[in-house]
Amino acid sequence: MTTPQSPQPAASPSHEPTAQPFLSLHTTVVLLTALVIGLVIGGLTYLTGVSVATAVIAGLTSAGASTPVLRSLIR
Repeated sequence: MTTPQSPQPAASPSHEPTAQPFLSLHTTVVLLTALVIGLVIGGLTYLTGVSVATAVIAGLTSAGASTPVLRSLIR
């Protein structure tokens, strides 16, 4: 003997909210571009023969200074 099974809905609607990303795409692109600029400037500064600390400071300064400019340029 078989027992009749009640039909189940094919797709039940999910009431879970979708997870928001940690960073928006705009923020990610700006920060990654600033990171690349900082690495390039820091590397070029190091290749001029100055100390590593000076090259790191130059890279951090250029990354920090480029962030607001990139924020307004990249839309």
